[in-house]
Amino acid sequence: MSEKNNNEELRPSKMRGVAFPKAKYGVILAITIIVIINLIIYKDKILNFIKF
Repeated sequence: MSEKNNNEELRPSKMRGVAFPKAKYGVILAITIIVIINLIIYKDKILNFIKF
C-alpha cells in the first residue's frame, strides 16, 4: 500500500492530469525529424548519387 502512495507522489500536483505520450512515439518522431532534415540538407548529393 505504501509503494502505491510513493508512486503517486512522484509527479507534481499540477502535472498529474497531464497525459504523457509513450516513449516509443517520441523516438519515432525524433528519427523522422532527423531523416527529413538530412534529406533537405543533402538532397543535391542524394540526387547526384542516384543519377550516377
